[in-house]
Amino acid sequence: MKSFALFIVTLCCSASLAGQETLDLVTISGRYGFPSSYDSIYDGKAREYGAMIGLVAPLQISEKSIWYNSLNYFYSHVSDDEKMPTNIANPINLHGIILRTGLYKKFSKDRGLQIFFSPRIMSDFQNIDGTHFQYGGMILYENRYNDKLKMGFGAMYNQEFFGPYMVPLINLDWKLNERWSIAGLLPIYVKIKYEINERLDVGFSHFGLTTSYRMGNIDYQGDYIERKSIDEALFARYQLDNNIFIEGRIGRTFGRSYAQYETDQKVDFSLPLISFGDNRVQKNVSFHDGWIANLRLIYNIPIPVTEKVTNK
Repeated sequence: MKSFALFIVTLCCSASLAGQETLDLVTISGRYGFPSSYDSIYDGKAREYGAMIGLVAPLQISEKSIWYNSLNYFYSHVSDDEKMPTNIANPINLHGIILRTGLYKKFSKDRGLQIFFSPRIMSDFQNIDGTHFQYGGMILYENRYNDKLKMGFGAMYNQEFFGPYMVPLINLDWKLNERWSIAGLLPIYVKIKYEINERLDVGFSHFGLTTSYRMGNIDYQGDYIERKSIDEALFARYQLDNNIFIEGRIGRTFGRSYAQYETDQKVDFSLPLISFGDNRVQKNVSFHDGWIANLRLIYNIPIPVTEKVTNK
């Protein structure tokens, strides 16, 4: 049981928050985007909200190997009071089901390798067929440099509906002192955390990722929506009970868009913030960045301190 706890902690850096003494087994969150005006044409304001449910289930294979599994469901909705052409998605309803499964292999006390396969269903959940599926994966090599610093380097690849998309990754777990720490999988997410006491953490949160969704509605069937948003927020996480936590975030989006394209509008290759061979023509009109609020409820399992390999 002790060795199992050790590997669970080490593995969790790719699942939720790197470098923690606990495992978030279940996460349920809601997101609200305050009304924002459109770039042009329309006088109304777009209203955005969404939800996420995440489940984690690692399985021990051997003393040095764990098979990691996580399943996440994402929902995003955008609506307004505008009348738009029938070939434009309005309101926008996007659903994502992402499975991450694969091997975490420990080579020594300080070194390990993560290799994950990640199939997805990314859709408006109308007329679903094989074109609503995506495939991708991730590889990450990690090394612990000392008791306070662990880093990993790798990449994530996904075959998006707009073309191949690759994200170079840096996994960071850095304990600055007894109260301050930095942990995350850059450039996707990171938290700068200050521990006020055993029950309350506060700090800064970053999350940024590009995703794409196939549309099945008969009026624009085959089109896809590319969702982008970089969310910068302040957060507070509080322990309600032994295993129940609540976390609130308030912040602002940067570069947010729900861009609709026809199915043959592709790019040659994409990296975060950079696309090659992008001559696409967007069908809809984007709305401005704005303030966002997020509230999440977490069911968490503590890891025995005697088996600690990273610090909270």
